Amino acid sequence: MTTTFITGANKGLGYETSRRLIALGHTVIMGARDPERGRAAATALGARFVRIDVTDDASVAAAAADVAAHEGVLDVLVNNAGVHGPHGDPSDLTGRDALGVFDVNLFGVVRTTNAFLPLLRRSPDPVVVNVSSGMGSLAITHDPSRVESSVVAPLYTASKAALTMLTTQYAKALKDIRVNAADPGYTATDLNGHSGPQTVTEGTDAIVRLATEGPGAGSGRFIDRTGPIDLT
Repeated sequence: MTTTFITGANKGLGYETSRRLIALGHTVIMGARDPERGRAAATALGARFVRIDVTDDASVAAAAADVAAHEGVLDVLVNNAGVHGPHGDPSDLTGRDALGVFDVNLFGVVRTTNAFLPLLRRSPDPVVVNVSSGMGSLAITHDPSRVESSVVAPLYTASKAALTMLTTQYAKALKDIRVNAADPGYTATDLNGHSGPQTVTEGTDAIVRLATEGPGAGSGRFIDRTGPIDLT
């Protein structure tokens, strides 16, 4: 039985990923910052809830300790928690704005991954899936045929570009763990006011694929629901 921990799991992509993995037989631990919403989501799916605020070292450490005490091992970590940040003209952005977005989208992944590494290393086939975005790809955001090229979201795009690079660096360094990144695509979630044309099920295709691949599937990759993405 595969044990999977998902951050930001109380809604959107995290909730749908939890639902799909449970249906496939995974034991899913749903992590969320808000205890009330997190417990309600976990109860609805028959999963276990663990509170985690990825911006808080103590909260992340407590979540890892909780999983260590209850499950004792972790096979798959899905770093899904994310925020969008300000849209449009970057003229008024502040360092505080940047720190807020990066603290969740990038630094939170570092905190969570590192805290759960000892548990992942107890698994015979440990996997980390980072939920990145094509919005962080230079190739995609410069392609006029892609909707991503028309969006101005300076901090979100920068944080996701950094997350994709972080993924490749972890993959190079952690030879015993598969570390990959998923681009959900333009999916209808709270993050974009439900404006995306894809359903959450379509948006979780790449995440679920990376979370369920067998040994030897490869590390350091960036994929969407149709296949590999150019890492530029």
